[in-house]
Amino acid sequence: MNPTAKHLLGVAAAITIAAPALLGTAASPAVAAAGAHCDRAQQDMWDNGPSRNVTALRCDIPSHRNRWYTVEIDTLVQTRYKGDTLDGGVDRTRTLHDRTIRCLGYTSDPHKGTVDWFGCPPF
Repeated sequence: MNPTAKHLLGVAAAITIAAPALLGTAASPAVAAAGAHCDRAQQDMWDNGPSRNVTALRCDIPSHRNRWYTVEIDTLVQTRYKGDTLDGGVDRTRTLHDRTIRCLGYTSDPHKGTVDWFGCPPF
């Protein structure tokens, strides 16, 4: 096979492999639109930044499993602590409305009615 034909075959293979990946990223906003919704959530804030965990109440979670979840929160209460432990006490709290976060996953406790979202990068 001559070099030009090999080059064209390589380009065709690259396009064939990359096209589904590009279409997959283009479809992600549609998946994000079907994300979770929680009425209220709490997040701890430390000296070194926000916790990567968020505890939420009254959540509607989609039945499909995603790599990342988009979570819309009506009321998010952030509690800022003095220092990096609970022993330092609360410095202040801040209430935010209509926030959207992305999280890697969740665990839920049906007895408490809470959902613990984890792996949530700062927003």
